[in-house]
Amino acid sequence: MKAAVLREIGRFEIESLVLDKPRDEEIRVRTLASGLCHSDYHVMVGAVNVPRPLVAGHEAAGIVEAIGDDVRDFRVGDMVVTCVTGYCGACRECQSGHNYRCETPPRRGPWRDDPTLRDTSGEPVYALGQLGAFAEEMLVHQRYAAKLPEGVPVHAAALMGCAVLTGVGAALNGAQVAPGSTVVVIGCGGVGLNVVQGARIAGAGRIIAVDRVPEKLEMARRFGATDALIAGADTVAEVIEMTRGGADYAFEVIGLPETMRDACRMLRRGATAV
Repeated sequence: MKAAVLREIGRFEIESLVLDKPRDEEIRVRTLASGLCHSDYHVMVGAVNVPRPLVAGHEAAGIVEAIGDDVRDFRVGDMVVTCVTGYCGACRECQSGHNYRCETPPRRGPWRDDPTLRDTSGEPVYALGQLGAFAEEMLVHQRYAAKLPEGVPVHAAALMGCAVLTGVGAALNGAQVAPGSTVVVIGCGGVGLNVVQGARIAGAGRIIAVDRVPEKLEMARRFGATDALIAGADTVAEVIEMTRGGADYAFEVIGLPETMRDACRMLRRGATAV
């Protein structure tokens, strides 16, 4: 099969690789669509230390082509979306319906110690997120995949494994946004937009999107934001005035110290920053 392999920082090369057969609870998935997450970009430019050679890509959708002997959740031909987080299904958290807080996921770490990919010379090739979606096929543990309902476009479904999961999950599972509450979202990229969407699903009464790019704010409104602010020196004061004392929740989805501080300063007393 073909894959985009990272051997040198800043450069992917299309190579032929050999993928192992699925073992135990593994499924072999033919990749139909894969997102390019900013985490993949960090890997590509060397901002994150990873073993090489490596196949990046960790949010994808595809079709099951083979299954291991212990697979019970999938059949050949199933359409699936992959996920960077897995669950055991048996621990206390999983049994209580909180798979996202699994105590003993089947696999830990961003790559396997026993790579399932090899190049034509037999050299091991690592797969980011134990997925490696920048390839025609990948091996996935069944607990790191979910079936897709009929009619869901694969290009949209691919994003569910990371950006949607992270953003919507932060609102629904992390902060547990309350109906009628006021939410501020700083940063309206892929994850931020899905925080907006998650807050809307949770029933937030007001969702204030903050970004420097007008086009992103326009998109945030389409995802459910009720207000849009161009980020600037007075943003904190604007939010405090708009909310009459501070928001109930503030999500910082950029990762900068100054915006993290701003998120906390936008809140009323006893409120939640994520």
